[in-house]
Amino acid sequence: MFPLRIKIPPYMIENETTTFNFDNMTMPCVLEMYPALNTLIAVIYSLVCLLAVTGNLLVMVVIIHNRRTASSTDVYLLNLATADLLFAVTLPFWAVDVVSGWVFGDVMCKVISVMLEVNFYSGILLLACISVDRYLAIVHSAQSHKQKRPFFIRLVCAAVWVLALLLSLPILYKGEGPVNDFNRKVCNEDHDGEIYKTWKVATKVSRHIVGFLIPLGVMVFCYSVTIFKLCQTKGFQKEKAMKVIIAVVLAFLVCWLPYNITVFIDTLLRSELIADSCNRRHHLDRALSATQCLGFLHSCINPILYAFIGVKFRRNLAKLLAQKVLMKGRISYPDSCSYSHGAPTTSHSLL
Repeated sequence: MFPLRIKIPPYMIENETTTFNFDNMTMPCVLEMYPALNTLIAVIYSLVCLLAVTGNLLVMVVIIHNRRTASSTDVYLLNLATADLLFAVTLPFWAVDVVSGWVFGDVMCKVISVMLEVNFYSGILLLACISVDRYLAIVHSAQSHKQKRPFFIRLVCAAVWVLALLLSLPILYKGEGPVNDFNRKVCNEDHDGEIYKTWKVATKVSRHIVGFLIPLGVMVFCYSVTIFKLCQTKGFQKEKAMKVIIAVVLAFLVCWLPYNITVFIDTLLRSELIADSCNRRHHLDRALSATQCLGFLHSCINPILYAFIGVKFRRNLAKLLAQKVLMKGRISYPDSCSYSHGAPTTSHSLL
């Protein structure tokens, strides 16, 4: 019997066609295909892309416009918005891939896959940096004062991007694969042999550890100590500044934890630590599709959190809009400033 090839939903390392040998089975696996589900996933990707691009561009504009008063956390949030924006730009490619297969060629397969991986790593590493920054600011405020110099913050952000790029280099093994059983080309890691199998499992394990567990441990420690410190103080003014950051971290966990658990189970199956079967593989494929959609949703959630929780963000956004209205009024009515104070009054009311 010929080995059966099952298409895994497209995403980062998981874009691959898995080969199973069922020589000892009396009944072959039936390859599943759900066109309506694929269309729904493509629509979700497109909507997430639209919301993420719009929201993160707005966050970047607001932070850059107020860069003179930007804090160290604002710098990290600016880089986080950049990562989410670049992450969202790749979603239309995967939306097309879900419906029609990979039609963009081998080079774009590598480029888009690396972009996804880099921005995933940079996102969680920046969240870990934010947790450390808040920990130093609240728990060790005196000691952290010298570390908040702009040069130091820029250096940390640059190190995060470089580290994310290095961690993403194994994804270059991905490439445009041959036509699969549904007459579609795939963007995957389609290499045979025990060496490549061991390599793929090793990269997935490292992604679990470096790309999720270690940053998660840093965030849990920093925020646990920080919250304990806040509970010992009489006032809770600092806690207001923490709300948006804690919400960002919780949003990350809600969106990405289910996917990481699912991928971890998939890694155990590929490592043959868990017995594989057709039924188990089909259930896992559906779980990967559902949880990766939830993970993709994370790229557009942060701007919503800033708008509803971040008091400083709303104030800066209102200030920016007021200045634009004021500037537009001066351009449209250049003579009104000589005898009216309406524009400054409007600006003040918007704030």
